[in-house]
Amino acid sequence: MQFSSLYLTITNQLASLGFKPKYITELDSATTALRATAKYLHGKELRSGGFAPSLVASITDAVSYLPKQLGKNLSTLSGWVSASSPSVIDDVRAETISEWIVNQYPQRRYPAAMIGSSNGAAVHLCAALGIPWLPQTLLISLRHRVDPDEPKQELEWAKAPAQRLLAKNPDLCVYQMHDPNQDRLKVPRVTYFRIKRTRLGRKFKQFLKENLEPGATLFLLECQYSWLSTQVADRHVFQFGGKGELAPEDYFQHSQQIAEFLRQNGSKHRYWEPPVPDGRLPESEWGFEGSLRDDVEQFAREHGYRIRRIVFDFPQDMSPLVADLYRWWYHQRSLPSDRLLVESFVYLQPWWVLRLGLVPFWTVFNDRMSANRLNNYLDATKPYNEMYMTLFSNGLRALGQASLDEWRSILNRARDRGQFIGVNEQTYPGDLASYTRHYTDLKQLDERYPMPEPLTLQQLDNFLVQVGDRYPVQWIDQYCQV
Repeated sequence: MQFSSLYLTITNQLASLGFKPKYITELDSATTALRATAKYLHGKELRSGGFAPSLVASITDAVSYLPKQLGKNLSTLSGWVSASSPSVIDDVRAETISEWIVNQYPQRRYPAAMIGSSNGAAVHLCAALGIPWLPQTLLISLRHRVDPDEPKQELEWAKAPAQRLLAKNPDLCVYQMHDPNQDRLKVPRVTYFRIKRTRLGRKFKQFLKENLEPGATLFLLECQYSWLSTQVADRHVFQFGGKGELAPEDYFQHSQQIAEFLRQNGSKHRYWEPPVPDGRLPESEWGFEGSLRDDVEQFAREHGYRIRRIVFDFPQDMSPLVADLYRWWYHQRSLPSDRLLVESFVYLQPWWVLRLGLVPFWTVFNDRMSANRLNNYLDATKPYNEMYMTLFSNGLRALGQASLDEWRSILNRARDRGQFIGVNEQTYPGDLASYTRHYTDLKQLDERYPMPEPLTLQQLDNFLVQVGDRYPVQWIDQYCQV
């Protein structure tokens, strides 16, 4: 018991110095979005590949040319290595996590802060406004060997560690996700716990009180994306499958499509038998757990902050709005606004976007739905002269994944130039080096522009008035009286 207390004390002290708690997964949508936003507010780029990105890219590129099965085995092993022992569950503390998060940011006065859902487009909105984002959701990966096509066994094992985590963290929920399609290379050795906070907690409140200007705005980012899920216990949800071209219902069907996918991947199964869902609940990675809203509203009332709820149904709904905001902003700055950068999943570079004068459009994943929504945006907006595109590489051809030809056809819509950034077309989607190479190749693009002063909230309002209800995003104002 004494050793445990000492360990927790050391962990808290490290978090206060900006060191990530070891149980928080590094390569995840929320962690990357947090780091990208914080680095930008420090006036720095987000380096992918550490201190020697070119060397890392060369090594991982060589690995991508190994025989496919060996490459897949290495990907599975890397997931296991980066995950944590199940014993870390006893060390998880919401306030330690909060301490680490707030210490990523410069301590200074901000006109606003964003709280809530993970979203790549919102990273660029925060960068434009010069404000921090406090995530509701983070990922904890636990080492555990399981047949990826036996979701009931996976859930049964996870019940005990989930309850241990929840017992010591009354302000957290566990959204357990198991996707044997798009995460097929990881889930044989890794259990995913996405933790969602239901209250701000002491550290978040302290950070906001010390760093927000009087009367500041709290943006509540509320993605209403939901999934067919199972309520296992109080604050423990099990989600089978994840965002992609497949609808939640598809994962529960005994279809020929799934049977063929399982056969091709050497499974003894021909369909999945997940736990019976109770209904649609917030999606584990992108969805907003609404219980946090009440606590934020109470905090705002106590301190005289304004609340603006940003409400939308699908994660990529924010992307057209933010892209057009950047085009409008560049026009205000008398800069060209005809160069589009399509970002993919965790490949986020807000500093380089503004340095290169690029318009950011974030796609959730490499699936066909994300590609179709990008096409819909291009149908409705002024054509781009140049288009650049990164592509997240998840190691296998999953159901619903868009092909390189489909992505290339989008690039061909550019008037003058369309090209992939950091994509090895010979090895994709087993292109492990793309995580680093998207960053090193992006820096090779021409043009450099001065880094701008942040957009003001009034400028944001001016843009929103001009575009009206063009986007499927609601901006709901709430004025909280002291």
